Amino acid sequence: MNKYQYKVQGVDYDVEIEEVEGNVAKVVVNGVRFDVELKQPINPTSTLKKVRVEAPKTVARPSVAPAAAPAAEKPAAAGSGQAIKAPLPGTIIDVKVNVGDTVKQGDVVLVLEAMKMQNNIESEYSGTVTSITVKAGESVMEGSVLLTIG
Repeated sequence: MNKYQYKVQGVDYDVEIEEVEGNVAKVVVNGVRFDVELKQPINPTSTLKKVRVEAPKTVARPSVAPAAAPAAEKPAAAGSGQAIKAPLPGTIIDVKVNVGDTVKQGDVVLVLEAMKMQNNIESEYSGTVTSITVKAGESVMEGSVLLTIG
């Protein structure tokens, strides 16, 4: 396993390359595992020292389709409203709400595990959940949009 330290725009990253198979590298960035797809497979005769690992990029994830709402209440458009973002990198353990649910400020909307600790992520807004962009077991980076409340 090769270990590297990078600084990108003032943010430190500890990167461990666990294994490279074909054009997929299994890496750990600041304790979060990723499968990184390389543009070209690495030549088996080359060494890992030639591998160049870039900082992880935020990937837009498709929104979950909104659930059917009661006829008396018209939900906001999917994905519209205020975004709830990951306060730190980690893994989603549990999503406590569904699209269409009404939440109040301070309600726990999901649980994020980071550094072996479970963190309750609370809604910063009152309203209706218009989209959920993560699912249990998924890794997220700091600042990733987790869900939207309209």
